[in-house]
Order: sequence, then C-alpha cells, then structure tokens
Amino acid sequence: MPAVIIDGQVHEFHPGQTILEALHDLNIDLPSACYDPRLEPYGACRLCLVEVEGQPHPVASCNMPLQEGMVIRTHTPELEEGRKQGFRFLIGRYPKEAVERQPSKPFHERLRDYGLAEGLKAEPDPRLQDFTHPYIRVDLSQCILCYRCVRICEEVQGQFVWQVFGRGHQTHLEPSGPSLLQSACVSCGACADTCPTGAIDDWSVLELGTPTAWTRSTCPYCGVGCEFLVGTRDGKITQVKPALDAPVNKGHLCVKGRYAFAYNDAPDRVTRPMIRRDGEWQAVSWDEAIAFVAAELKRIRETHGPDSIGILGSARATNEENYLAQKFARVVIGSNNVDCCARVCHAPSAVALAQVFGTGAATSAFDDIELAQTFLLAGTNTTENHPVVGARIKQARRRGARLIVVDPRKTELAGWADIHLALRPGTDIPLFHAMARVILEENLTDPAFLAERVEGLGAFREAIAEWTPERAAEVCGVSAEAIRQAARLYATHKPSICFHGLGLTEHHQGSETVMALANLALLTGNVGQPGTGVNPLRGQNNVQGSAHMGCEPNTLTGSQPLAKARAHFEQLWGCPLPTTKGLNLMQMLDAARKGHLKALWLFGYDVLLSNPDAAHTAQAFERLELVVVQDLFMNESARAYGHVFLPAASNFEKDGTFMNSERRIQRVRQALPPAGDSRPDWQILCDVARAMGQGERFAFEGPEAIWEEVRAVWPGGAGISYARLEQGGLQWPCPSLDHPGTPRLHAQSFPAGPRATLAAVPYVPSPEQPSPEYPFVLITGRTLYAFNAGTMTARTPNTRLYPTDRLEVSPSDAECLGLREGERVRVVSPYGEARLPVHITQRVKPGELFSTFHDPDVFINRLTNPHRDRYTLTPQYKRTAVRLEKLPNASRE
Repeated sequence: MPAVIIDGQVHEFHPGQTILEALHDLNIDLPSACYDPRLEPYGACRLCLVEVEGQPHPVASCNMPLQEGMVIRTHTPELEEGRKQGFRFLIGRYPKEAVERQPSKPFHERLRDYGLAEGLKAEPDPRLQDFTHPYIRVDLSQCILCYRCVRICEEVQGQFVWQVFGRGHQTHLEPSGPSLLQSACVSCGACADTCPTGAIDDWSVLELGTPTAWTRSTCPYCGVGCEFLVGTRDGKITQVKPALDAPVNKGHLCVKGRYAFAYNDAPDRVTRPMIRRDGEWQAVSWDEAIAFVAAELKRIRETHGPDSIGILGSARATNEENYLAQKFARVVIGSNNVDCCARVCHAPSAVALAQVFGTGAATSAFDDIELAQTFLLAGTNTTENHPVVGARIKQARRRGARLIVVDPRKTELAGWADIHLALRPGTDIPLFHAMARVILEENLTDPAFLAERVEGLGAFREAIAEWTPERAAEVCGVSAEAIRQAARLYATHKPSICFHGLGLTEHHQGSETVMALANLALLTGNVGQPGTGVNPLRGQNNVQGSAHMGCEPNTLTGSQPLAKARAHFEQLWGCPLPTTKGLNLMQMLDAARKGHLKALWLFGYDVLLSNPDAAHTAQAFERLELVVVQDLFMNESARAYGHVFLPAASNFEKDGTFMNSERRIQRVRQALPPAGDSRPDWQILCDVARAMGQGERFAFEGPEAIWEEVRAVWPGGAGISYARLEQGGLQWPCPSLDHPGTPRLHAQSFPAGPRATLAAVPYVPSPEQPSPEYPFVLITGRTLYAFNAGTMTARTPNTRLYPTDRLEVSPSDAECLGLREGERVRVVSPYGEARLPVHITQRVKPGELFSTFHDPDVFINRLTNPHRDRYTLTPQYKRTAVRLEKLPNASRE
C-alpha cells in the first residue's frame, strides 16, 4: 500500500482515499462543517484545511486525494488560527440560545473547543422558524450555509426540497413550498440527520431528550432491510438514525424507518394477556393464558384431529420466531397447516422464480443497482413502498441509467422514465410476450447465453407467436411502438435489471406473470451477471424470512420441499413429521367456512383487515372455536373474533434476525425491555409447547440458540452465525463459516443444472371485468406514510402526513360524476362497499381508480374480490370492478 507522512508519522493509505478520510481512519481530529461521508466532497467551509508540502496554500482535506509521498501537517498554529477565523465567519448571526439548548450538536462542540461559544449574542429570528412539520423542526437562524441539507436531499434522496436563494450576505435557504410540510419533502429526515447545527432537527430529540444509549438494529417496516441506530433515553426511543456503513441503505432511511416509532409506546398497546369471557376481555396472568391456549388446542386436536388447527407465521416476527411457528405446527400440533402473509403478496414470485431459475428468491443484490444501465420496474411504486431502493434507482437514473416503468398509474418513477407503459391492470403477460417477440424477431437476444444456459426456445417462440406488439397494444392499452422501444432498450442497453412488486403478483395469473418477466432476462442474458437480475421487492420486513423459515404447508426451513427434506428434519427433531397435505392460508379460511378448521393461531398479522373479500373472511372466523391473536394491539381480527390475546414484544424489545428482499440476513437487537408483561413471540411459542408436553424440543434459552438449530437444518444457511452477523449481514446461500455469502445467484448455472427453461405461459383474461353496473376498475396498494393494516403507522404522527385512505380518481371521471376534491363517496363492488374521500389526480387513467387499504375505518377490503392466482391462491387485489356513488350532502375532507 502507498504511504504518506502525516504530522511526522508514516502511514499507509488505501488508493482513492482523501486526506480527511485517512485522518478519520487514524482518529486524527479535524473540524469540518460541510463534510458528510454520504456526499460528494465540497470543500466550502475551509475548516478542514491542512498544509501539504509543495502546495503554495493550505488545501481542503475533504476533497484532496492522497498521493504517494505526501507530507501533511494538520494542526500548525497557522492552521488553528485560520480555523478559528473560519468559525467566526460562520457565527456572525448565530443564536447563543441554540448552543445552550443543544450542547451536544457537533458544531456547538467545536465552538466550545475554539472558545467561541461564550461570545455569541444573537437571538433566534422567528421569521426563519418553521414548526409546521410533525417530525422536523426548522430554525434557519442556526443555518451556517454548509449546504449539507441541499446536497443530501439532491444526492441521496433526489427530492430537491432545500433550495438556495440570494447572493452574498443575502444568501439563504428555503424549502420548495410555503413551509416544509407543504413542500416536496417526503420526510426522510436526511437533512436533519446531516445538519451539524440543529437548524434542521428532529422534534423527538427536542421533546424527549438526546439519547443516552444507541443500539444497532434493522428496520421493522418494508423488505428493503435498512439498518439503523436506535437512540434511547429513560426507557423510551427518542431518535432513530441511519447506520452510515449499512450495505443496504448506505446511511439513508425513509420516513417510516426514521420517524414512525411512536407505536412502541402507544397508549392503546396491549401489554397483559387477555381471555374473552362472556363477550368481555379480561386480563389474566401468563400462566392462565398459556394453560388456556394449551388446553383448548389439545381439546380441538383430540376431538377433530391435528389438521383442524392452523398456525400463521408473521412477516413482522424474526426468522427465529417463524422457525418455531412452523416447528410448533408440525411437532406439537402434528399438522402441516402453517402459512404466513407471503401467501397474499409474493408467493407467486417464489413459485415463478423457482420454476424458471430454480430458486424462489431475488437473483441479485441491491448493490447491482449502481451497476445496471437499464431498469425495468414492473408493478412497483418503488419510491413509496421501498423508498430507499427507490432513491437509489432515482440516483442511478440521474447518472444516466435508462428506466422503463410498467404500471397502470403514473408513479413518481414513471415521471422519471424513458418509457412508461401504463397498461391496463392484469395485462402484463401479453406485454411481456410482445416484448419477447420483438427481442426474438429483431435478433436482440444474447446468442451465447441462449446456447449455453437456456432451453425450450422453440416451444416458447411458438407460444408467443400470436403476441405481436399490435395485438398486445389492443389488450394492454399502450402503443405498439412503445412496446417495441421498451424491448429494444431492455435488450440492448445492458446490463439490465428488473424489480417487480405486487402489481405483478396480486392477480389471478400472478405466478405466470412473473414467469413471463423472467423470460425476458433469459432471452437477453440479464441474469447472473453484475447489474442484472429479476428481483421481487418484498412488502414487509421479514416476509422473505417467514416463508423461508418454513411457514408454508409444503416446504420446510430453507424452502426445502417437505418430501425431500423430511428424513433430515425427523432425525434432527427426533420425531416424525405429519404426512397429511397441509393447507395454506386461503385454504384454511375455506376450510373454516366449511366447518373443518376449528382453531387458528395468528401473530403479527391482522387477517380480517388485510385479506380480500372481508365478508368471506368474516364467515370463516365466525365458525372457528378458537382464535389466538398474538400482537401489539387489539387489531380488527382480535376485536371481532379473538378468544385469547397474547401481548407480544415489539421489534425494539427483542433479539433475532430478519431476512430482506435480497436474501440478506441481518441482526435485530434489543434496545428496550418488553413493555409491561409482553413477551417475545419465540418465548410465547416455547411456553405453549412446554404446556403441551413438548418442552424438550422447545428448550431454547434465546434467539441465538434457535438460530443454531436453523443452521443445522438448513444447509444453505449453515455458515451464517450470529458472530459473523456482528460484522454485517450475509446473503444466502452461505453453506460454511468460511463462505462469503452469495450476492448474486445463477452466475454459472442454475440449481437444476446448467440450463433454465423458458416458460411458455398462456394469457387468460381476468374473470373480474368492468360492466355497466360496475364500470370502474379499482386497484389497491400502499402509500409512503402508512404501512399495511396501519397497526404501527396509525399510532404515529404519520397520520398527520396521511390521515386516511383516499380514492384516486381521474379529472375526467371526476367531472363526469360531479365530484370535488376531498368529497366522500361510496364505492360499491359485488362483494361490499366502502366510503372514503376523493383525490382527483392525473396519476390514474379514466376508468381506473386507486386506493390504499390502511385505515380500518374505511376497510377497503370489504370491496376486493375472491379471485386467486392459479398456482398459489394469492388474492387478486389489483383488479376489482366497482361503481362510484355520490353521497348526498357529502362533506369535503
């Protein structure tokens, strides 16, 4: 390694390092105001100046690359006096009150170091204060014009909220609206995180105090898996900050991960076990609750057989807890009736990718985003539903990458796209087949990859022959030329990478749609290489892990087929596994309606509110003899049909691991003790197992002991120990302790061999079609500020940013119906109705509507239909025929 001399000492450095980066590595303290490792070097504040032998003047260390043989001096009297003068220039109008109120701010600490804090005399200027935002406090009296907020909003988030106005002494910052709350801000908090002075700051710290302890953990919201630092004080969370060295989020977070943690201390959190007797919930001891659950499960098993009981794992619980849930079902109950919420979201992705590639998971790492030249985003509103990945894609687009968006709505990234294919909901298969036909007809394939790695080309070519771009255009509602352009761009501007979401999977042909997307990657060689791949963006923090741990009726831990892995598990568990075919979630509800399923234990999953066609779900719950709900709050399932409520510890109150969308396993660490009498899910499962006579097989001292058993039964995860996870996450397969993990699948071959087979899938139009009685097509989905059933986000100030679900209607449809912005309407489908306010927007096309599903008062799933994916039974949330009815004397909201 090359070497330099710093303050008389010889030091080696890494090529490409700046002087300041090397000084930080050496723990040589140097002030800087405009520097942030997440940003491009700026060199404006001049506080980090150093002397370099041979240079006529001091240089800014933050943007000066190190060179072999440099001789550097960092703290000469001249440099220190220059820094002091630099600070004096920055604090000409700085308020003394700010330093006294927040002494731990980095800038304030420096002022004390240089003896300048006591000389401040200015007062805060109310004209420069903006206290409208629920999370972010703005007082630009404290602004020193380091421009870190401007740059991080542009370079990391890509939102361009903070803008510079004026020149010279008149230079100042303003948000892109009348206030920060009314601007383009998406509340990611990056500006508050980087601000060295507190000019932009977190309300939570100002109100609850500076954290006295920090715990590194993983976000409990979407499947991106951002790592963060949880700051606590006096038994409460007061701040969350991004981990700067996290490989997934690289020092960034979204509004939910950074700010939406107040649910942990929500006043309606349930922290004592309860049993419902004579229609009333009664608090009981844990001993009584455990004994009641165990006795009821035994009774039902003995009376109706083990297959009369179902267990639902949780995408919000850890890998260890989901592993125990499926083990409990199979060992304690004796049934394969175990599933999780992956059934209603990305089960089609797992089945499709397993069928085409051999592994039912993302083929790439998020770091392939920075290597890709073209993005194909299909059915994913990425910047809202997976915001940090969306921001990384947005930055890649700004650097010149090309972008194709396939989505009925004009999402934010659709506005950035080279090509936006705004197809009709559920017509993706004709679109992808037409793109494939163009690629074949115009010889845009990767011939070498096809010859070596792909088979079934002849049958595939014949199957898609009818799908000319013109025919697909008629079905999809997009132009034939746009289809051709998208095919050419994806095939030729390589490497190309695909990300897809629930807009592909939640249809009656969800699995086949993902297969059709995977065909494009095989035809063009866009799989297994840097910057390529086909990647489902998983919705919840551990939905990938819950299914992968075995919370599925036909697979065991590691997604190992039950029939193939049975002997291995029986040997390790020391007991036989059930032989009857298990039921998935949708089949369990069907069986309950018929009176065959008698008991359901669900945790971290509000089935009644989340599942489609709520009337049918309610009918299933009504016939159950035992409903055990394990959660943080009295959710809709518990409120209406629960018999027992078991209070669970939150993600901040327990240890374990999560698995994100890119197959990365990361640590979850306890930052707080469990609230009240709540317990971690793993402990509750072990307690019930013990009460049912299976204590020896559930005698775990903690999550790490559970994980050691996971490693023993899952060869692909054998090399992922807690000790290794202390240094960061690992992507499976990782079969041994000396294996580095596998960021990218299928580099040389596929699990079944050297070749993958193209999927010649047919197109079958959805049975859910608009009609004169129901002329609109309703699409449901998520928003940035709310999450799933709202269990967590609805108990945070996020409700000020997004108060309730609303119905997006095109301007032309609104005009025809005489609707005004904010007016409440009745939405009616063949399955139910809901009432909610209207939002008139160009984001949806005429004849199509969009709504989120987060508010239980709206309960949008009263509307959604019973149709299911033909392979996995995943519900068709994304296409329901409805009509709108204007309410008499409707109020605006």
